[in-house]
Amino acid sequence: MSRTAGLVEVAAAVIQRPDGSFLLGRRPPGKVFAGYWEFPGGKVEPGEGVAQALARELREELGIEVQRAYPWIVQRFVYPHAHVQLHFHRVVQWRGEPRPHEEQLLAWTSVDDMRLAPILPANGPVLKALALPHEIAITCASELGVPAQLEKLDAALAAGVRLVMIRERQLPDVQWRAFAAAVIEHTRGCAARAIVNDTPARASMLAADAIHMNGAELMQAARRPDAILCGASCHDAAQLARAQALELDYAIVGPVLPTPSHPQAPGIGWERFAQLIEGSTLPVFAIGGMQRRHLERAWECGAHGVAMMRAPWAGQDATPITRRP
Repeated sequence: MSRTAGLVEVAAAVIQRPDGSFLLGRRPPGKVFAGYWEFPGGKVEPGEGVAQALARELREELGIEVQRAYPWIVQRFVYPHAHVQLHFHRVVQWRGEPRPHEEQLLAWTSVDDMRLAPILPANGPVLKALALPHEIAITCASELGVPAQLEKLDAALAAGVRLVMIRERQLPDVQWRAFAAAVIEHTRGCAARAIVNDTPARASMLAADAIHMNGAELMQAARRPDAILCGASCHDAAQLARAQALELDYAIVGPVLPTPSHPQAPGIGWERFAQLIEGSTLPVFAIGGMQRRHLERAWECGAHGVAMMRAPWAGQDATPITRRP
């Protein structure tokens, strides 16, 4: 990612345990924003790469050695004292026990039990992104049939799937509405969430609080849809930039690999995918030929996770990887 003049580049770490809890530090007296909680990390020095800075900062600040970390999202924020660009990495494996080396307080917390306050403003969007599961399961009732899809949905929810996308744009309105309402009911019963991937008019039929736009709808949108959770499909840099400008909650990017429905289309490949999402302010899900075995590769490329249409319902590799060291 190219650097912009005037920005203070910062390497920031989301140090995560296998249960999803993460580490925050409270800035000590005498520092700017003393008493505020933040993710560990620090300034990238001249001639230093972000990954190098991350390893150095965590060694100096916490006394740990990074063993596995994945690039993630980038946030910019204008503080009174500086314009910062924070390069967040998810640190999932390290050596040593984090201990305060700079008079800061440390605490483990989670998005489900976030009681630490105040938190630095630049870190607010990061907490929302951390609440997203690493998988999106996309319905394919047109292939499976509605009864079979709902049966497989229940099995997937029981196995731990927590984010389901309803993408059945070809269904007639009456049938679509009944199916979508059933999916929403099933997910709510399992503390999961259903995202409605359809036209704004049809999404409004259900008063959906989670909406997904396709690329054309994204580029035509004058503002972010009025939804608690909102994302979009992006196929190029312009669409991804638009999703970021609208401050959506996530983006789905691809197709990365060939898919059963388009076996002759090669997909953009992992290298191009990584280039496309580098520096994204939004958590990104890879799509196109994805299976759960691709999750690690997606993380290495900077993605938050994977979006899958057929794999969640195939009965193979049934346990989703939502938290993993």
